[in-house]
Amino acid sequence: MSELGTTELIVRTPSCLNEKVNYPDSVFLNAAKIFQGIHRKKPPDTILVNYGSDLEEPLPDFKDERSQRWCYDLAFSALKYQDLLETVLLISGFYHSQDLADDMTSLVMVMLYDFQDRKFQPRYISNKDEVIEDVRKVEKLLYGYKTKLAAALVKCRIKYAAPTIEYILPEVVRKQEQRASTLPFYAWVNTAKTSLTEVFNTLNKEGFTKVDSPSDLDGYKYCMDNHCPDLLIFPPHLKEELNNMEMFIDYKLLLQEKSHNLAVHLVKPLLSVNDDIIVANPCPGFTLAHMSVLTSQLACNIYICGVKSESRREELLELFTNLECQNIKMLKENFTDIDPSDPRLQKAKVILLLPQCSGSGLSDPVEFVLNEHGDTALLQDLSQGSVSADRLNDLAKQQLSEINHAKKFGKVLGIVYCTCSIYPEENEHVIEEALQPKMEGVKEQPYRLSPPVIPLCSSAEVMSTSNKFFKMEPSETCNGCFFAVLTRERGTTESMSVKDILARAATKGLLDGIGVPKTPRKKKSKPVHKTSKATSVAQANITEFLNRENNTSGTKTPTSHLDQNNVERNINNISILQTKKQTKQVPIPATNVTVKYTKGLSSTGTFIERQQSPGWPKLEQKVSLKPVQIMLPPVMVPLFSNEPTVKIRSPVHYYHQRWHTGTRSISPTTFMPKLSIVGKPKETSAFTVLRHPKPWH
Repeated sequence: MSELGTTELIVRTPSCLNEKVNYPDSVFLNAAKIFQGIHRKKPPDTILVNYGSDLEEPLPDFKDERSQRWCYDLAFSALKYQDLLETVLLISGFYHSQDLADDMTSLVMVMLYDFQDRKFQPRYISNKDEVIEDVRKVEKLLYGYKTKLAAALVKCRIKYAAPTIEYILPEVVRKQEQRASTLPFYAWVNTAKTSLTEVFNTLNKEGFTKVDSPSDLDGYKYCMDNHCPDLLIFPPHLKEELNNMEMFIDYKLLLQEKSHNLAVHLVKPLLSVNDDIIVANPCPGFTLAHMSVLTSQLACNIYICGVKSESRREELLELFTNLECQNIKMLKENFTDIDPSDPRLQKAKVILLLPQCSGSGLSDPVEFVLNEHGDTALLQDLSQGSVSADRLNDLAKQQLSEINHAKKFGKVLGIVYCTCSIYPEENEHVIEEALQPKMEGVKEQPYRLSPPVIPLCSSAEVMSTSNKFFKMEPSETCNGCFFAVLTRERGTTESMSVKDILARAATKGLLDGIGVPKTPRKKKSKPVHKTSKATSVAQANITEFLNRENNTSGTKTPTSHLDQNNVERNINNISILQTKKQTKQVPIPATNVTVKYTKGLSSTGTFIERQQSPGWPKLEQKVSLKPVQIMLPPVMVPLFSNEPTVKIRSPVHYYHQRWHTGTRSISPTTFMPKLSIVGKPKETSAFTVLRHPKPWH
């Protein structure tokens, strides 16, 4: 980056962070309507400031996303300081001295907060802004009381010994505000339109520098996320510039909260080809688009439930068209109202649950309400840093109900549960209750808790969390979130046959030309060595294919759609059957044992030549009987001797021909001739020698 660019950056960045927005009149009016619906209602005996009717007004129509964000920010800020602002109105005398209707109190509150935030300086008014009489009237009254209002605010700060009004807030809320000011932005790369290399090159041309850690983010820098391989992190002060960059306008980079990026990556390892996905709750369109991009090679459909509004439907359709996502289907029914036997969802194997939660792990509750279509009533609790027990119980019941309904889908094999809450009531307690065994005699396989498979996350990091849950605590670089993955084995009726496995392997080109087994037919026997080699190659390829199917990015998937024991058993059965078939085709070699005479040697000098065949039949196989040729040893009698003539009866060993099987034994005897065996015998007992009861004379 040039020196001019660097200098301009240093000057521009602080102004972007500290500049106060001059809200137009419409923002004040709409913020007052929001505040009217979310302000804390006090008991009748403690009410000092009246807000008029309790009837909730419909939310206004906003010109654009920026004005909507301004309205909610202003209303939430006034809500956090509701007690302080009411005290200032009472101490200064403004509330009792002005003739304003009670319905105008909400407008006074949001405008008073903005007035003190601008250090009681007048607002810059553009000639292009729409003029709203009620807003101008309240602004004039507040400006006329600015001295008394400022003095009342100082008294409150002295009472609480607060250097600024932020110190009056609960510590939890104050830390939440600090994190929100430093929280970076996350953007995922749309690989359907670009690649990581192209994104890196473009950012480099735009003057961005890649760093290793989010703690190094400042100026025009970015880094890679340590969990998701397609996620980039940018500094918080660059949001406006990022939105104006060509890559963001063309949907090559899309801003998305990290927890939803993680949820999408947790779903992918549980999928196989042609497996559909059910997204049980309405969620941002970018989350659905991200899932569509990641699963584009699996030929699956994504069903999103609860899209009732026609305007919301049209908005999503336009977004999906721009992102070239064609496999997303929208259902009007709520998830809990859908019949598990619905024919549209019979190919669904994974359900993603993003239930309504408290959002207590988020640093910016307004962003959560706007992006997640959350309940605005949650802002009332989050403004005080805690959620009431009654509201937590209501949320937990709804979350448990959705999990139990998801378990009724008989063909679903995995459920991914994700919240942005830090409360165990919404996280661990809900999962533990959902996994409790039911005494209803359900035939389906039970669910169990499995370690989540995160691409760049080490197994030690996952297993270090309690009970295989994956949690992230709120920090300056990320929001808090909770994940749980429930899986179950494929039932016996869902087990894939060996033929199906080999067919899938063949389509992926893993069998190297080996055909898929068809209906058995009688074929001519082939040489042993060729068939054996083909079998070993096939089994090796099948094993490699199964390993690829059950592993994602080098990490073993905790749950596979295949019953591994059945698969391995079936493959072994194939090998055994092929081996038996080969054995029947191999002729049993004949064994020739020949006893030869050797001239000039005694009977003990004979030797045996044994011609061995390459292989011997096993004991359990049928063995054909073969004759054994036996040669008799010579009788050696001396022809000349000086000693008296004596009849010498040399002990002669009589060998006769007999039938034998493949099993032979030797009966040792004192007169047994010493044998010399030629060749390495396969068995220590090569044949049987029988001694005749009487020697020859």
